[in-house]
Amino acid sequence: MMLRKWITLGLALVCTLTMPLGASADSSISAELNKKSGIVWPKNQELPTFAKAKRLDVAQVYDKPGDIELLLTTLQGIVNRKEPRIYVQQNEKDPWLNDIKVPYRIHENPLDIVKAYAREVKGVIVYDPAVPDSINVATTLAGLKDAVVASPELAQELTAAPYRLRVVEDLQGKFKDRMEAYTWQYEHLWSQTTKRMLVGLSPNTSIPLPPDNFASFKTILTEPEQIRDASNRRTYELDLTEFLGGEAVYLRFQDAYTQDGWGPAVHEISVSADGEEILRFETGTPEEEPYLYDRHGSKFLPGADHRFADNGNYFVYEFIPPAGTQHLTVSVEMWNQFKVSASKVKPLSSETKEPFGYLRDYAVANKAMVFWLSSGVPEQRALFERILADVEPGTPYLGWFDNDVEGEIAGVDLTSSYGVYVLPSDWFHNMTVMAGTKAKPAKPNKPVTPKLNNKIYVTFTFGEGDNLQYDQNHMRNLWDDPARGQVPMNWSASPLLVDAAPAILDYYQSTATKNDLLVAGPSGAGYFSPQVWPEESFPQFMKDSYPYLKKSGMSYPFVINRQDARDVPLTGSKAEAYVKYLKVPGLFLGGGSQNYVEIVNGNLPVSYFKGTTTVRDGINILNDAKASWDGNSPMFVSVGVNAWSMRPSDVVAITQALGPEFEVVLADTYFALIREAYSLPKKP
Repeated sequence: MMLRKWITLGLALVCTLTMPLGASADSSISAELNKKSGIVWPKNQELPTFAKAKRLDVAQVYDKPGDIELLLTTLQGIVNRKEPRIYVQQNEKDPWLNDIKVPYRIHENPLDIVKAYAREVKGVIVYDPAVPDSINVATTLAGLKDAVVASPELAQELTAAPYRLRVVEDLQGKFKDRMEAYTWQYEHLWSQTTKRMLVGLSPNTSIPLPPDNFASFKTILTEPEQIRDASNRRTYELDLTEFLGGEAVYLRFQDAYTQDGWGPAVHEISVSADGEEILRFETGTPEEEPYLYDRHGSKFLPGADHRFADNGNYFVYEFIPPAGTQHLTVSVEMWNQFKVSASKVKPLSSETKEPFGYLRDYAVANKAMVFWLSSGVPEQRALFERILADVEPGTPYLGWFDNDVEGEIAGVDLTSSYGVYVLPSDWFHNMTVMAGTKAKPAKPNKPVTPKLNNKIYVTFTFGEGDNLQYDQNHMRNLWDDPARGQVPMNWSASPLLVDAAPAILDYYQSTATKNDLLVAGPSGAGYFSPQVWPEESFPQFMKDSYPYLKKSGMSYPFVINRQDARDVPLTGSKAEAYVKYLKVPGLFLGGGSQNYVEIVNGNLPVSYFKGTTTVRDGINILNDAKASWDGNSPMFVSVGVNAWSMRPSDVVAITQALGPEFEVVLADTYFALIREAYSLPKKP
């Protein structure tokens, strides 16, 4: 479903929203934090506001090792508590750095910044490379002890001149594995951290792969058609003889059509040297593991019989032929949209990891506990649930979950069941700077509703907006598409930008055309599933969410409602809460019905997204709608646009392919027309 990895800086924003989203603060911790910092976090505000930045030292780290990024972001968290003075440039190009209008100086050697601010930290926390999760424990300790996090190698440098920092805590050898690390953290540190937010971050990530990493690979087989139904499933014979001569042969499987997510599905592989079979395995089995050199986002789902890699993901096998092999062949049972290439040159592997340095400035500055627990591993899930049970309903969980799509579905289901909602933000950078920027009040939307006719009314919505790092990065790229503004488009975004990055919200609001409308991403003020949210706390959570939708100008939320990994309709009291407390004129639902529109509880228009990943699919969706239209009354179709594979120019292309019976409108007009067509009051 979802994939995952700027603007005028004004006075510090102190939101005066009328109700709190989350729990009441841990008063002693918050009071102590505010005494020593410029952070303001009143009870009626979901996320804290930082002081205004007056000037910034910019650490350029986008091409630096992960342990340098980790060091700089934890230093940033300590220093920026009092006043944002450090900006860590994680992307090669970062338009926000200029857009926030703050004087800055770029330091090519980030350690120069460490030297400049060394007196503001109390020492170094050394993590254990043998237990990557010690990086998260070290991050939590850094926030509590005003320290920076370093690898053992960097720690040696930091304890010497000119830094002369002392080692506050050395975690090497302290934990044997992930579970022991987080259990110790829960028992010894949890009571000292804030309970107003939770932070879930992977301790490490894949090393950056150079653009020419696969330059030596030669394509040997490609499926020429966009097949999605396994109709081409059979065994394919591949001759790899030309790739002999090195220590091994590398076989790579990737998606031939990366825009639509139906990549190669591989069931079984056998390898023969000089006519004799030397190995055979089915994917997803222990027998596969010795040969799986780089799995790079590929998956083998429970109950399936194949490994697959969609979009930009892939997987690479390493085969070492017997000495003297003259002829090497591989038999592969596979299907769907495959592209297969091979090489005798060993590429770098994304299996090689380095510390993950994003969002840690925010966690350190706010003294939050950082962890990475899987909802799919029983003992880890049990600890995750103990943590969730310790916070009040309405508490945000910032970061993300392990295992990508499956982790997302299970993770959101778990957090929602405890009344905790998610702010996807693990790749967000410089929130300690962005949270001190300012946005102008959103202008109220005043849609001009056309006369209701017998037409097929269509509205397009880019998804992923609940994802704060998408709002910061990829959405900005899409927004700069010259085609934006040519036809009506809805843009999902996070209402919590009001607190997390007002300048980013202000940029989109101030540069929007008459054909751009911001709407709330799943499922309102944050990402949660209404279905499993506790009944007793849901009304208050909706009440507390309303000021954020109001202030951000996002009145038409896109909702994802799941239970046990299934999309389900939004009904009953949960649907009524959206009307009564969020006052929404209508909402989009991600799935749960084959219908286009339903009126729930007699007062809430719910429009079911029909998702598209390509122009052709979008046209087909609307042609199917036309085929089912009687032509005697208006019809309404909402199309969810995949933000990772499509651009505004693609929406323009779909619109240009439509006949006169279609009319493309924004969400505000769309729901106003639905309410008129179904004889509902103009306002909920």
